[in-house]
Amino acid sequence: MGSADIKTRPWCVFCGLNISKPTYPEERKLGEFSVGRCQCGAVYASDPTGFNIGSAMVECLVYACNDNWDLAWELLPEEDYLTGILEHYDEQTNQVVEKKQLDGRKIKGIIYFVRLHKDVDELVKRLKSSEGKHRAVSAFKASQSGTGISEKLPKLDPKRKKKKATKLKVKELVEAGDIDGLVELGFDDKKTMHFMQRLLFEPDEAKRWRIAHLIGEVCGRLSLRKPGMVSALLHRLFEACSDSAAANWGALETIGSIIAARPDMLGPFTRHILNYGGDGSMRVQVIWALGTIAKERPDLIRATSFYKLFGLLNSPDHLLRGHMLRLLGRIGAREMKSQIEKMQNEIEPVIIFEQGLPVKTDIGKLAKEALDLIGEKGEQNIE
Repeated sequence: MGSADIKTRPWCVFCGLNISKPTYPEERKLGEFSVGRCQCGAVYASDPTGFNIGSAMVECLVYACNDNWDLAWELLPEEDYLTGILEHYDEQTNQVVEKKQLDGRKIKGIIYFVRLHKDVDELVKRLKSSEGKHRAVSAFKASQSGTGISEKLPKLDPKRKKKKATKLKVKELVEAGDIDGLVELGFDDKKTMHFMQRLLFEPDEAKRWRIAHLIGEVCGRLSLRKPGMVSALLHRLFEACSDSAAANWGALETIGSIIAARPDMLGPFTRHILNYGGDGSMRVQVIWALGTIAKERPDLIRATSFYKLFGLLNSPDHLLRGHMLRLLGRIGAREMKSQIEKMQNEIEPVIIFEQGLPVKTDIGKLAKEALDLIGEKGEQNIE
């Protein structure tokens, strides 16, 4: 079976979890779409024809606002909520059909997603009555002015001529480290991410780590407007890790870099990384990815069964032990403090990549850094 024949259950473009089949409310209205809600808080609406995306968008946004039309029309895309689209969806069988045809039928359906930013979601939950809705919304919008959210979005000239991605162009931008150019090209042509992923088939380890970091930086910015594109890339990378017949060079490093770039949006993908910890050939990459995410969001690691990794601190592999120290320090693992203290005088050298660059260190230094971080996090918890 070729990749074009693969049929899968639909997933959330924000967190990657499988979603339930969209359903219609008991009191169905004319022209209404089937809707659903993901565990991560995103809501979605299905358009089986693919021709009514605009209407599906409105339906989805209003549904996210608990049918509060006043609030829905006050919100601004990207500043207050993010959107995404899952294509090639067949509502009859609840499947994503990559080949776009099933049993002689053309599959053109889409699932449109909306995820409110946390502060907006909390506002929706507080608005239980119609009284004072407009006043509450106006107060909320005023409180959001100057937050800098919109300033973080990529600035693109709407009049610019869109560019087409090619293997050569993407390779040149990657070699030059031109993140701005790659982001702009990614907005214009979704093939950009495919070409970047192909560059991971690089025999030079140092170059591969640098490419993984660049992909993470690019995806972190693309996810502000193209979360579906980034989610699809993460799915492909996880599939490469799961397929024993496929080459997965740089996959876990890239996954860790992408999630670390936008843990607020992509954090739920973290739990899947631990699934590959049992494979000795990928263990270092698993620990590196978790450690990289932990620098930004240690709570995401502590929400998993990370304690199963504690035994790796006794591994004869110095590189693996070094990465474990990096991870344990960043999550403030006081449970392992006494064992880490015994490692402060070890001098075995290791190289750990940070932001795409190799950093030379040793086990003793990493142990001391871990203890310092554990101490800092312990003081923060006391406060």
